[in-house]
Amino acid sequence: QVQLVESGGGSVQAGGSLRLSCAASGRAFSTYAMAWFRQAPRKEREFVAAISWDAGKTHYEDSVKGRFTISRENTKNTVYLQMNSLKPGDTAVYYCAADTLSYYRGTTGLDDFNSWGQGTQVTVSS
Repeated sequence: QVQLVESGGGSVQAGGSLRLSCAASGRAFSTYAMAWFRQAPRKEREFVAAISWDAGKTHYEDSVKGRFTISRENTKNTVYLQMNSLKPGDTAVYYCAADTLSYYRGTTGLDDFNSWGQGTQVTVSS
């Protein structure tokens, strides 16, 4: 099993930036894909971005393309989400997730990820 701990959330004005981090422990980090999801109040959890085991492949939800960047440092067992040009609509709890059964699927479904962090709040004010 994998344990995931997010950090880096906070409050920022529209147009600002934040970098989220997710530290993993348990299973060899460099052997599986990672992703970020988010859940806004009264909405379902939705996919944001994912990255392959070696950082060679990534994909993003359309609304964050060009603004968010997912990356990972396997030597530090950490995945990041750099968020720029933030908008009030980005306000949500952000979760990192691991797909320990795959190097990379290129999918966006919650069911494809079997380990989850507790989440970190991101609030963007106008």
